Amino acid sequence: MSFRIRAAVDADLQHLYEMAKLTGGGFTNLPPDRRALTAKLERSHAAFARTDGPVQDELFVLILENIETQEVRGTCQIFTQVGQSYPFYSYRIGQLTQHSRELNRTFRADMLSLATDLEGASEVGGLFLHPGERAGGLGLLLARSRYLFIKMHPARFADRILAELRGVIDEAGGSPFWDGLAGRFFGMNFQDADQFNAINGHQFIADLMPKHPIYTAMLTESARAAIGLPHPSGRAAMRMLENEGFAFDNYVDIFDGGPTMTARTDQVRTIAQAQNSIVATVEPDGGTEALVATGTLADFRCAFGRVRDVSAGIAIDEACAQALDVAEGDRVTHVARL
Repeated sequence: MSFRIRAAVDADLQHLYEMAKLTGGGFTNLPPDRRALTAKLERSHAAFARTDGPVQDELFVLILENIETQEVRGTCQIFTQVGQSYPFYSYRIGQLTQHSRELNRTFRADMLSLATDLEGASEVGGLFLHPGERAGGLGLLLARSRYLFIKMHPARFADRILAELRGVIDEAGGSPFWDGLAGRFFGMNFQDADQFNAINGHQFIADLMPKHPIYTAMLTESARAAIGLPHPSGRAAMRMLENEGFAFDNYVDIFDGGPTMTARTDQVRTIAQAQNSIVATVEPDGGTEALVATGTLADFRCAFGRVRDVSAGIAIDEACAQALDVAEGDRVTHVARL
């Protein structure tokens, strides 16, 4: 079977809704709510339709499609500039050192401070792969297609990029971080807050949370242990981010305590290493395994392929050329699969 990444369209709504019901909670960028998903698609359509102008607060939704069956089997999102419509809050992990001369002891206290340091950055998120397709590197295709899209549309993105990973969720569907911190101020369990957050955003948390620093020593042991840890299902995503050059810089989500990873956009591995080439020839097998993308904005497409350097450009394999609907003379952007 062949797969490709493409821009989301209205007809994908039902597929997105069915996948959203499989996320298991805490996945705020893909809520199981038709109204919220419809709003995302409308926002994405507007972003794809805008062809010029400066960086704005926009959202691009991409889809993983089985070319043979036209089934949607995964999705991912790119936010161009966070924190423009509403403040983009994170908790910054810091440390306060104090010394007592009388006791001759130094005390170091870890603290969580509400911060908007990451406002203005681009964000990659909303990646979900259908459980029936978690083999063959399709998660990698979804994740790295976003960076090729950014490479091909640099004027639409900020100099800094982030990724928020879902935090620890217990077997009952609760969040130790939420229960130990935010839940105490809201009288609301994590499941209810999660549903409200997915549909309405987490501005309500930022509005009502105390603005002074929180000493982590005052939290429960389970809440402290969850700070900066990804959900078990997100560990592979964290490794992929690290392979791309993202790093944990002591910022965590104010909702579930999951880690926020950051990088310089132009230093993301896929973006830095991707090349633009002309398709000189299409051949049965091609050469080295690669990710290949083509098209502008709503015409963007990305698929796995095989690429070989030739004198007038590159040769790509027939399956990739068919998936991307490209022929000799077309321009593509490609990067080694690795």
